[in-house]
Amino acid sequence: MTKSYARLLAAVIAILVSVAFGPAGTLHAQDTDDGVPYWVSTRKDTANMRVGPGREYRINWTYTRKGVPMKVLRLMGGWRLVEDPDGARGWVLQQFLSRERTGIVKGSITALRENKDGTGRLLWRVAPGVMGKIGDCKAGWCAFDVDGRKGFVRASAVWGAGQP
Repeated sequence: MTKSYARLLAAVIAILVSVAFGPAGTLHAQDTDDGVPYWVSTRKDTANMRVGPGREYRINWTYTRKGVPMKVLRLMGGWRLVEDPDGARGWVLQQFLSRERTGIVKGSITALRENKDGTGRLLWRVAPGVMGKIGDCKAGWCAFDVDGRKGFVRASAVWGAGQP
């Protein structure tokens, strides 16, 4: 066997191995539920939640606002089984979701405080249903930004704060 034939044979084997195992390995890594659950938010102003993981499934809900917080429960290819703040579950394409962490105030009016431990002056009162970006959460308090109005809220008052 000549050196050029051996190199050609090695290249062909490498291509066959990458074709045989490369895509399967990628799909397998994408479809594992390691690291689930985790928080996401809607990336676009419009995102459809479907009853199954495919475009052929019926649309169950259409979100018409960017930044709606969601919890990812399962992965299947490019689809994510999510739960929204109202408890609705369905499948959303990954491309319509962002890892930017947001939250929505639940329950009653909550205080947006000056300091990360909840002390300091009251900056704003935030009504239920208001959404904002969530920063670091420590000792039961989270950084919260509502359209540039920044402060700290009790984690228990915000759906999307804490562990998913």
